[in-house]
Amino acid sequence: MGDWRLLSKIDGYIQEHLLEISEHEDFLKLPRLKLEILLEENVSLPSNGKMYTKVINWVQRSIWENGESLEALMNEVQTLYYSADHKLLDGSLLGEQEETEEDHIQLIKKKSPRENNHKALSNSSSGSLSPSTLTRGPKHEWKIIASEKKTSKTYLCLAVLNSTLCVIFLHGRNSPLNSPSSTPRLTKSLSLEMQPEDSIEKVMSPMHYARSGLGTVELTGKLIVAGGYNREECLRTVECYNPETDTWTFMSPMKTPRARFQMAVLMDQLYVVGGSNGHSDDLSCGEKYDPKSDIWTPVPELRSNRCNAGVCSLNGKLYIVGGSDPYGQKGLKNCDVFDPLIRTWESCSPLNIRRHQPAVCVLDNYIYIIGGAESWNCLNSVERYDPENDTWTQVAPMNVARRGAGVAVYNGKLFAGGGFDGTRALCCVESYDPIRNEWKMMGSMTSSRSNAGLISVGNYIFAAGGFDGNEFLNTIEMYNPQTDEWSPYIKMCSRS
Repeated sequence: MGDWRLLSKIDGYIQEHLLEISEHEDFLKLPRLKLEILLEENVSLPSNGKMYTKVINWVQRSIWENGESLEALMNEVQTLYYSADHKLLDGSLLGEQEETEEDHIQLIKKKSPRENNHKALSNSSSGSLSPSTLTRGPKHEWKIIASEKKTSKTYLCLAVLNSTLCVIFLHGRNSPLNSPSSTPRLTKSLSLEMQPEDSIEKVMSPMHYARSGLGTVELTGKLIVAGGYNREECLRTVECYNPETDTWTFMSPMKTPRARFQMAVLMDQLYVVGGSNGHSDDLSCGEKYDPKSDIWTPVPELRSNRCNAGVCSLNGKLYIVGGSDPYGQKGLKNCDVFDPLIRTWESCSPLNIRRHQPAVCVLDNYIYIIGGAESWNCLNSVERYDPENDTWTQVAPMNVARRGAGVAVYNGKLFAGGGFDGTRALCCVESYDPIRNEWKMMGSMTSSRSNAGLISVGNYIFAAGGFDGNEFLNTIEMYNPQTDEWSPYIKMCSRS
């Protein structure tokens, strides 16, 4: 039918009722991939979402690199080995001493049925399957629909593998010396009702629209995304994500379509300024959103058109920093400040380096401008603005040069993630400690994201949308600072 919203509702229903659905006769008739996972001593399986991502990577390698068919893999129980260094290997490799390439986690993204050519996407920046590997066969759909942890050692998943709807059934075994004669088969007797205290992991609900170059903010414990562009147009739509219910709702749309801009909260209202509408010159107009009235109203225009600039609020004022001029990608040093009380824009001290597509945020009463590009050269340099003496000073540079990165503030540190390094979209993330004046590499996102939104909400950091080098994304993922891990999955309480 080509209706992705209907497909999303169906997937959502399956995610919430997988155990109930698994008892139906049609479910039991689906093709089944049975896996037995051998574990090193004192090693346990990761959360089921991450485990199935690794499993799908293994299936892809088996088909594309080893020439096996999906039907052959389903004909018998497959024995895999999960090691202490988080590698998922064929059981036949046990005992071999040669090194095996690291098994990096790769998110298999859900595709819209409107796209005719399904792609099995890979994260080229993290050493996953290369584009040359992907072209060996037809590019079909791969995705995880829903998964459950049945017991401490058994897992159930409904997935699409190479466009085939099938069940993946995992059984973990701690000791290779105590192997059962056969892996348990999925039967109705295994589909037990979960206790109320149990929880399931499901893929976080995607945005209604794929968005790159979008604006993101946190407001009253929720994630707000606005505008952005996809292959078709610049967007006016604004969506609100509630992490507690894993739901997206629409807010009143902006008056002007815009992308390549940033959004900020000032005096409990949302501000957007500049950007591009995708059809004519870059924009000088701006608008603000009042959550109480759900209305967008114009604000005084910038003194010149401004695209790819950083925007933030500090001490009751709105700042716009850097960006590109109306005539190209030269990059600007300009820094301007807006006072909402007198409704005027004034100039501040300029940057030391021209920058467009920088990331901008506020930490400890300073403004930080991070990376970006000077002409087309991506930057790793970082500057800090002190509003007390109106000066910009350079601080420690990032480990990775990047433009179009996202930045979030959490627990007194900056987190810069994704972006573009001049060659490819990035998934790597690094954190800045202002006390030590140093950057440290952190856990990478599960998906490469250029021109995505990064924002902290509660005890987590969220990454939304962006461009992964192949397609515009409507997905989101979440970073847990306690574990230094990103995940596209969220834990939901099951219904008894």
